[in-house]
Amino acid sequence: MLKVGQYEYIRTAHRVYGKGIRQIAKETGHSRNTVRKALRGQYNGYSRRVKQPYRVLGPYVEIIDKWLEEDKGRPKKQRHTARRIYARLCSEHGFNGSERSVRRYVREAKLRLGIGEAKVFIPLDPEVGKEAEVDWGNCHAILGGNREQLKLFCMRSKASGKHFVQCFPCERQQALFEGHLRAFDFFGGVFPVLIYDNLGTAVEKVFRGRDRKLREKFLKFQAYYNFCARFCNPSEAHEKGGVEGLVGYARRNYMVPIPEARDLEDLNRYLAEQCYGYGEHRISGKDKTVNELYEEEKAYLLKLPEVPFSNIETYDGKVDKYCTVVVDRNRYSVPSRYVGLRVRAVADVDRIEIFHGGDKIAVHSRVYGKNKWQLDAFHYMEVLHRRPQAFDSARPVKQWRQSWPESMEILLSRFREKRGFSKGTKEFISVLMLFKDHEGSEVLKAIDQALDSGASCGDAVEHILISNSRPACKDDIVSLDNWPVFPPADISVYDRLGGGL
Repeated sequence: MLKVGQYEYIRTAHRVYGKGIRQIAKETGHSRNTVRKALRGQYNGYSRRVKQPYRVLGPYVEIIDKWLEEDKGRPKKQRHTARRIYARLCSEHGFNGSERSVRRYVREAKLRLGIGEAKVFIPLDPEVGKEAEVDWGNCHAILGGNREQLKLFCMRSKASGKHFVQCFPCERQQALFEGHLRAFDFFGGVFPVLIYDNLGTAVEKVFRGRDRKLREKFLKFQAYYNFCARFCNPSEAHEKGGVEGLVGYARRNYMVPIPEARDLEDLNRYLAEQCYGYGEHRISGKDKTVNELYEEEKAYLLKLPEVPFSNIETYDGKVDKYCTVVVDRNRYSVPSRYVGLRVRAVADVDRIEIFHGGDKIAVHSRVYGKNKWQLDAFHYMEVLHRRPQAFDSARPVKQWRQSWPESMEILLSRFREKRGFSKGTKEFISVLMLFKDHEGSEVLKAIDQALDSGASCGDAVEHILISNSRPACKDDIVSLDNWPVFPPADISVYDRLGGGL
């Protein structure tokens, strides 16, 4: 193949100096046919071979093709890579060629066999106010001093990019509905189309294509808010890429450093503030802020119904001998006087209320898992007052005792020292009961004052607490100097009254 300099020399020698083909061929060493080609057309450089020969790899290409064909029926994450094919050829078939040649052939073979074809994406311009995407993610937070793994519910408008994020203890159907309810309130309406992956809380069975068998309660929820649910193809998360990106964005920006909150409600309040703040963000390529774009699409949302969807679950049960009732495989305490009676529990996603008849008898934060105990120490105080020997080993007391200040331990020790173990424990229980009807800080203040004064009974602590809660007396003292003087009373009238008897 001619180089550019040789091509130029041949054409110049013939066109400018009039040299013949035979003479030019003699001078350059090229054949007369090569010289004629150079004179006929433009310089094309080197041309690629129609078929690239693999001199060393050639005897092994049938083995490679066989492995790749077998991969078609295997899981995508357990198929041969070019590196794995090279390793097997070396160890099993004595191949001594280069890995580079194997990689080049595998790349060509996969395209020829239709394996691992490059995905093509179409740029989209979503219709305003029509679609939003929903997804779950994982995150960690510190709640009440304990690090917990939580589930991140995310909903994002495809057109404006406005999003809503909340944390839940689980991904159960009730949590899914609660996330929707809060998101609808945040957006001020319902998007006509919501896009999901094939989450088990909504989809009971996936058929070929777009057909799905949905769970009955999800169908009721969908019908109540009149949105259309659309589900991605299996393993095609990019079909809702906006919310997939939101999960990572929220985790990197809202959950770093790991947030600390008093409880889940406090954490979700913080997340809602972050979502409102994101409204001033300007997405790359957009000439308006997220809030400005959302104001344009808000009018297209479906209106919220006057009465929200009832997202509660009810459980009937009987209070056992431990003063607990089993709700969703976990135990929740009630006052001891209800032992043996039938009760009904109303469960929200993060709260349990227990009723007997029409009376609410207990409220607890909801826990998830199996065989967990949510105990309120006040529910056991009447029994402990009768059985003070069980006080130190009682589970509800031990749980509460972990957060006691040192002053309470000192008070308990003093009561027992002064009044004996049983009576001192009973006196201390009477102090604990003060926390039920008074602010904890006020009770602790009264305990500190009782310790300073040397008090050794519960009545003293209660007296100090009541005294502290009384309004302060006025400092003004009224002088009696100008007080009116009345004449002495005439007591003779009493004699007349006596004579009349």
